[in-house]
Amino acid sequence: MDNMKSLFYFILAGVFEIGGGYLVWLWLREGKDIWYGITGAIVLILYGVIPTLQPLNANFGRVYATYGGIFIVLSILWGWKIDNIIPDKFDLIGGFIALVGVTIIMYAPRG
Repeated sequence: MDNMKSLFYFILAGVFEIGGGYLVWLWLREGKDIWYGITGAIVLILYGVIPTLQPLNANFGRVYATYGGIFIVLSILWGWKIDNIIPDKFDLIGGFIALVGVTIIMYAPRG
């Protein structure tokens, strides 16, 4: 159950970081209203809080290393579903390798 909760927080953090960054991107690069930027900034602040919800026995470095791999996969999915950029085989292979790495980093049994 703790691993599922942990995974939920990683995914939530990714959605907040990518979503907040995307709103800032729309504001600065595509000329959207300043409220896009402000909302994006607030979402990015919330993103910074979410990793602290990870289990108490998880250390900062391990959490952020794991989050980096989750972020890779979520970014590929965001590009596919939001920007209509279909991932190619190298995106999929790289995403898979990242997930294998984060599984080892965060969830491998330690003695």
